[in-house]
Amino acid sequence: MAQKLAGYFMPAGETVTVEDFGKNKEQQIYKTSGNYSLEKYPIVVLINNGSASASEILAGALRDNRGVQLIGEKSFGKGSVQEVINLKGGSFLKITIAKWLTPKGNSISEVGLDPDVKVEITDKDVEAKKDTQLEKALEIITNLK
Repeated sequence: MAQKLAGYFMPAGETVTVEDFGKNKEQQIYKTSGNYSLEKYPIVVLINNGSASASEILAGALRDNRGVQLIGEKSFGKGSVQEVINLKGGSFLKITIAKWLTPKGNSISEVGLDPDVKVEITDKDVEAKKDTQLEKALEIITNLK
């Protein structure tokens, strides 16, 4: 999904993510193939600890390839590729076989993505129904136009 979405924001042939299988094994590189129809729009990406997996891959690709700013809090760090092995008796074993890397080779797994502009939402903000991350994103994107 991240690869398909990235195609709207990046030209065809750009690296979205790298699947790294570890030492002495070949990496799998995933590239865009979309129509780049949203390239003219300024963008920022909001992230927090709920941002995981495909959203982290897309955020990392946009930052590495287009210099898009990530705003909010550190992402979850779900950058692993897992395989399920069925066992006798209906049990199964899930093992990590690879890790996702950003186009510049930074691991997402277990470390997540650090925002370029850190904005935490406090309990006070939640009570006041105030979204400080969105407010900061709108401020930044307005200045990008």
